[in-house]
Amino acid sequence: MGKVIAIANQKGGVGKTTTAINLGASFAVLEHKTLIIDADPQANATSGLGINPKNISNSIYECIIEDFDPHKTIIKTDTPNLDLIPAHIDLVGAEIEMINMPNREKMMRKVVQKVRDDYDFIIIDCSPSLGLITVNALTGSDSVIVPVQCEYFALEGLGKLLNTIRIVQTRLNTNLQIEGILLTMFDVRLRLARQVLDEVQTHFEDMVFETVIHRNIKLGEAPSFGETIIMHDASSTGAINHLNLAREILQKNNLTQITEEEKKIDIVNEN
Repeated sequence: MGKVIAIANQKGGVGKTTTAINLGASFAVLEHKTLIIDADPQANATSGLGINPKNISNSIYECIIEDFDPHKTIIKTDTPNLDLIPAHIDLVGAEIEMINMPNREKMMRKVVQKVRDDYDFIIIDCSPSLGLITVNALTGSDSVIVPVQCEYFALEGLGKLLNTIRIVQTRLNTNLQIEGILLTMFDVRLRLARQVLDEVQTHFEDMVFETVIHRNIKLGEAPSFGETIIMHDASSTGAINHLNLAREILQKNNLTQITEEEKKIDIVNEN
């Protein structure tokens, strides 16, 4: 049975989709069969994997609203071991349509249960909100990764998100855990970025991943080519960061026997 990880933060532009795509690709490269579920109406994870949302006939929307078989929506990506359940703009209306549904917070869980035995990891890319779709993603997940941008307003709203996670843990999914807080867009040249890094690590301690995602040109370029960072430039800082993150999660979940020396890949360049 695969592990289900939601990538969530109600703030936009913190690297949720970048994390979902490239963490998924990193798991796949490390030979773990992985599925990405795009649960954002903007469908950036879908387009970021080289698939045009306009050409999608069935998506996560149909799975949630119409109880469509998710196996029939799965698309294989160019990365071996990495599949996708795409999103479509129709997902915008899903929250309104779900209001009167029984167990409306558990519709995503039903979708996940149908496919989780086929994968080692399922990653859900959430929308930048704390709406019903995000609550569904948290209810259907085993854990959540919270990306936090290394900038001034990084902690703004983080308490609200953590409170939402606690509510889900109490009322809807008692097994939900925080996989970790992931610091993204870190620029080693900026004093402010280092201050945010220190503040988050001091305040949240063991909840923060050791791996930090650096600001990286190649990481920003990759989605425009419809590629993961590993397919775009496997030697870039962005690729190495996400491989390190995947390895840290595997180690944390006792899914690898690598030694301490092997836990980290050295970054040899700053692209």
